[in-house]
Amino acid sequence: MASGSAKAVYAAIGANSVITITKFGAFVFTGSGAMLSEGIHSFADVCNQTLLALGIHKAKKEPDEDHPYGYGRDSFVWAMISAVGIFFLGCGFTLYHGMHSLLHPEDVELADIEIAAGVLLFSFLLESWTLYVAYKAVKAAAIADSMTFSEYLKKGSDPMAVAVLLEDAAAVFGVFIVSICIALYWFTGNPIWDAVGSLLIALLLGVVAIFLVVKNRKALLGQTVNPEMQNKVIQVLESDPAIESIHDVKATVMGADSFRFKAEVDFDGKAIAQRWLSKQDLQQLHANVTEDTKRFEEFLTEYGEHICDALGDEIDRIENKIKEAVPAAKHVDLEAD
Repeated sequence: MASGSAKAVYAAIGANSVITITKFGAFVFTGSGAMLSEGIHSFADVCNQTLLALGIHKAKKEPDEDHPYGYGRDSFVWAMISAVGIFFLGCGFTLYHGMHSLLHPEDVELADIEIAAGVLLFSFLLESWTLYVAYKAVKAAAIADSMTFSEYLKKGSDPMAVAVLLEDAAAVFGVFIVSICIALYWFTGNPIWDAVGSLLIALLLGVVAIFLVVKNRKALLGQTVNPEMQNKVIQVLESDPAIESIHDVKATVMGADSFRFKAEVDFDGKAIAQRWLSKQDLQQLHANVTEDTKRFEEFLTEYGEHICDALGDEIDRIENKIKEAVPAAKHVDLEAD
C-alpha cells in the first residue's frame, strides 16, 4: 500500500509543479481571476503533496525506545497538516480572491483566450494522468484490505493515496469549472462569471479539506481495522488447538500498511501440557517422581516453571503464525486470560 501511495504522491508533485507554472503564466497573459485561483489551487497541491511525501518518509523510521510501535502514524500527522493546508492555502486564498472579484467586477479583465484554453487543456491532460495513478494506488490498497473502493476512501488505512486522489479529482473538476466560467465570461462579457469560478473552486477545495481532516482525525485517534482484516487474525487464532476462546479483541491501525492486534486468550492447558510432555522422557520422569515425596514435590515445582515457559513459547509461536498469515499485523499482543 505504502509504495503505491508514494508513487502517486511523487507523480502528483512533478505534474502539479509544471501545471502551477503554466497556470500562473496564463494568468499573467489573460488576467483571469479564475485562472489565478486555479494557479493557487495547483500551488497548494504541490505544497500539500510535498508534506505527504515527508510523511511517507518519516513513517518508515524503525521503532525505537521512545516509539516502540514505530512511526507509522506519523503519516497521519502530515496528512492532517496537508489537509489543513488545503483548507487555508487553497480554499482560503481562492475564496478571498473570488469575493474580491465579486465585489469589484470592474477590476476583472480577460485577454488571450487562446492561451487560457491551451493551458486548461494541458492541465486537464496532466491532471488526468496523475488522477489515474492515484486511482490505481487506492484501488490496489482497497483490494489488499478486502474493501470496496468507496469503503477504502472513507475507512482505508492509507491517507496518502486517498489525499492525492481527491486533490487530483478536485483539480480535474476545477479545470472544468474554470473552462465553463471563462467561456461564459467570454460570450456574455459579464465578469461575474470569473468570480463565480473562483468561488466554486474554493467550495470544492473546502469540501475536500474537511473530508481529509475528518478521515485523518479518526486515524490519529486509533481507527479500528476493517472487519475482514480482523477476522483473518481471529480465524488463525480459532484454528489453533492450544486456544479455547478469544475475548476483548482490539485491532487498531498503526500506519498505512500495519495494524496492532490485541486480545485476551483462554488457552487449553491440556494441549500445552501435552505438547511439553511430548518432548520429555516419560519413563525417566515417572522413575524420578516415585522415589519419595520430596522428589515429587520438587517435580511439581519444576513442572509449574516448565508450563509457564511453555505458555510463553506458545504465545510467541501463535504471534509469529499470525504475522505470517497476515503480514499487516505487525504488532500482535496476546494476553493469557
